[in-house]
Amino acid sequence: MSSLSTKMRTYHRYLGFFLAGIMAVYSISGIILIFRETSFLKSEVHKVQTLKPGLKNEELGKELHLRGFKPDTTIGDVVSFKQGTYNLKSGVADYTVSEQPAIVNKMTKLHKATTNDALFYLNIFFGLSLLFFVISSFWMFLPKTSIFKKAMLFTLAGAILTIVLLLL
Repeated sequence: MSSLSTKMRTYHRYLGFFLAGIMAVYSISGIILIFRETSFLKSEVHKVQTLKPGLKNEELGKELHLRGFKPDTTIGDVVSFKQGTYNLKSGVADYTVSEQPAIVNKMTKLHKATTNDALFYLNIFFGLSLLFFVISSFWMFLPKTSIFKKAMLFTLAGAILTIVLLLL
C-alpha cells in the first residue's frame, strides 16, 4: 500500500472517531427537522409578551415570529388570530405556540446556522470533513480489487438516486 493510501486511511479513521459525536447529533437533528411542520416532539407554550402598541398585521407576525400569521378579526382594540390576541393600545400579545424541547431546538440550530452564528464555523468544518470522507474513502481499497469496483458501482448508484430525487 502506498504512503498516500496509508495516510488517507489514518486521517479518515481518526477524523471519523473525532466527528462521531457531531455526526450523531447532526443525524438525529436532521431526522427531527423532517417533522418540523408537524407537532412531533412539540408542546403547547402559553406566552404573554408586551410589544410596541399599534403594530400593523405584518409587523405583528414578525414580532411574534409566527409563520403564516393572519389576523382573524379586530374587535375594538383587540386583534384576534389563530394562536391568540393582541391589544393595539397596550401592546400586550397573549398567545400560544408549539415549541420543541430546548435541547432539540439547540440541536436543530446546527442545521440552520448562518454566518451570524458561532455554529457557522462548526458547520464549515463539518462540511469540509464530510467532503474529505467522500474523497478519502476511495483510498480504502486498491483500485484493481473487486471490492473497489463494487464500491464504484454503489457510488454511481447513490449519485444517480440523489439526482433523480432532486429532480422530482
